[in-house]
Amino acid sequence: MSALGFQNSLGIHQTALLTRAERSEILANNLANSDTPGFKSRDMDFQAVLKGEVRKHSSLAVNQTHNGHLPGVGFADFDLLYRTPTQPSLDGNTVDDNLENSEFTKNAMGYNASFEFLNGRFKGLVNAIRGE
Repeated sequence: MSALGFQNSLGIHQTALLTRAERSEILANNLANSDTPGFKSRDMDFQAVLKGEVRKHSSLAVNQTHNGHLPGVGFADFDLLYRTPTQPSLDGNTVDDNLENSEFTKNAMGYNASFEFLNGRFKGLVNAIRGE
């Protein structure tokens, strides 16, 4: 691959953005089920998933259905973990609203940081193409 390829330019932030989006869905599901009896709060170990992706570094190829398509990167599966409750409710629900809101907010901030970084990289690539 050339020195100015997308993988070299974007680094791990592309995968981090996808992983954070997936984690947002998990945390939102926890918050949506905070009053569901027997619901068990779930989460992913973001650092472990990202470290695994760094090790693989885009080894999951996506099938190209047309010669004109760019090669893509698949997203690896990860294990959802159950969160250990600090004080489970009587109905068996383990969602702690404060903890879930805190984790959701931290994840959203990380998502925005990765997005801004990628946005800056794309602006730099466009400027390089234009010769600026």
